Amino acid sequence: MAGSAIYDAIVVGAGVEGLYTAYHLAKLEQKTLVLEQFPLPHCRGSSHGQSRITRMAYGDQDFYTVMMKEAYKLIEVLEKESGQQLFIQTGLLCIGQKNDPIVRGSAASLQQHGIPHERFGITELQQKFPMMSFPDSFGFVLDHSGGILKADKILQALQTQFKKYGGTLRDEEAVVNIDPGDYVTVQTTKGSYTAKNVILALGPWAPKFLSKLDLHLPLQPVRISVCYWKEKKPGQHSVDKFPVFLMEGGGGDFAVYGLPSQEYPGLVKICLHTGPKIDPDDRDTVDNRWVMDSIQQYIRNHFPQLHPIPAVVETCIYTNTPDHDFILDRHPKWRNVIIGAGFSGHGFKLAPVVGKVLAELAMGAKSSYDLNPFRIDRFKNTSKL
Repeated sequence: MAGSAIYDAIVVGAGVEGLYTAYHLAKLEQKTLVLEQFPLPHCRGSSHGQSRITRMAYGDQDFYTVMMKEAYKLIEVLEKESGQQLFIQTGLLCIGQKNDPIVRGSAASLQQHGIPHERFGITELQQKFPMMSFPDSFGFVLDHSGGILKADKILQALQTQFKKYGGTLRDEEAVVNIDPGDYVTVQTTKGSYTAKNVILALGPWAPKFLSKLDLHLPLQPVRISVCYWKEKKPGQHSVDKFPVFLMEGGGGDFAVYGLPSQEYPGLVKICLHTGPKIDPDDRDTVDNRWVMDSIQQYIRNHFPQLHPIPAVVETCIYTNTPDHDFILDRHPKWRNVIIGAGFSGHGFKLAPVVGKVLAELAMGAKSSYDLNPFRIDRFKNTSKL
């Protein structure tokens, strides 16, 4: 049964962005409720799985590097609170043409912020990582701070700490309607709740649900094929020999990311950073043959020590904005309806800071960061706001 108490905040969505928001609010002694439509844990959204990449390097988007400094510190806090290792440092290798933003911009940003890194060419690559094969025209930046986040462990830790700080988490309870006003009423499949503020961290369901609030944003869910490739020589791509990496080329039109053999014995995680457009409620019927063809050819060209047919394929969903920057803002009509959306496949690493920012918005506090890159009204010429 739904409770009659008025909450300081209701967070809709128990993915990593919603959980980090709720965790911050509960630590600040805000009476907070989290509502999740599916039974936890689940694999239908964007936060599940064992691993995610983290990094300081961020090409020409220096504001993310600024935010990542605190994100690393906040992961350390969660590690101490939970008593678990949540981060494995492997280094992050940026790969691209020598003058591409991912190489040039990452090196400049890392240099500016005093973050340990190396920039080198193909000869050094062959010495450091002989399992990789790229043309002479490519350049590389190794961000020594990069590594692996234990995604599923982070979600579990956030749930546990949120409850320890007095928060309430209800899963298998979908939100069906929101009635904004001085206080916000949230109707679910099991009852009704009232709060001073509501934070919508809806993942791929954001475009569907926000339309009920007369907000039509250019958010596009896409299906990502998460592929694992078997090593020809066991141990060659282990965490002590192989970094996490991100490659962009052709002006950013083609991107691939990878992680060492860590989740499954002898299997390396390498994925195309895009996929077919989907409805999140019908994600598995789309044709993704072009994704598999592209990533298999990529493995043949650049990772000759891996078998070019994936051993395991799983599914994740990105929710992309046109500029691939997030939405962190208030609803244009109702200031106590806060929206976190459009994380575009790179939001997990920034979730500790995103949660802090969304909590600040909900509490009416001054933001710790410049939120202009994340404003809803940047889409005012192309969307119904």
